[in-house]
Amino acid sequence: MRINDNSTDTLLLDMLKSGSMSAFEKVFSRYYSTLCAYAKLFIRSSDACENIVQELMLWIWENHSELHITGSLSRYLFAATRNRCLKHISHEMVERRVMDEMHKKLHGQFESPDFYIVKELEKRIGAAVAQLPDSYRQAFELNRYEKKTYEEIATMLGVSPKTIDYRIQQALKLLRASLKDYLPLIAAFVVIR
Repeated sequence: MRINDNSTDTLLLDMLKSGSMSAFEKVFSRYYSTLCAYAKLFIRSSDACENIVQELMLWIWENHSELHITGSLSRYLFAATRNRCLKHISHEMVERRVMDEMHKKLHGQFESPDFYIVKELEKRIGAAVAQLPDSYRQAFELNRYEKKTYEEIATMLGVSPKTIDYRIQQALKLLRASLKDYLPLIAAFVVIR
């Protein structure tokens, strides 16, 4: 059976349940934009809305033979989109709460850190930076400590900004390897400050 533009949702649903790819494509083209606009009523991010609708459509295709839709296809699609949006919002709220709790815990833990821990970290970082090859160390210090841009450093040293970028990336790579045991603690201090 061929599908035309005037195909009813009931016919499309029957054909979709039997595995018709053309019926699925018709449902997708008929509802995708409208469902994305509807999802936008719940969620601001257009990307998130599109992902939700795409995942719904993919789920419908993957489960086409087991679909139990009573009532109209459009009512089902809009309800499913709404439910997925609400689930997305709920997930974001939980994620935000967890991040807030982690931040509070870390902040409380390191709000007034032990003076000796801070001094030890500073010493380790200083030693690791001092061990960098001269060209990497110089570019790194000018960028991180003196807040110079890649272009400014390149002009000072008579090289290209790409060379400075490479040197700094290599310096960071070496520092990560050298300070790997201290990275969680360093990250905690960077997040809090």
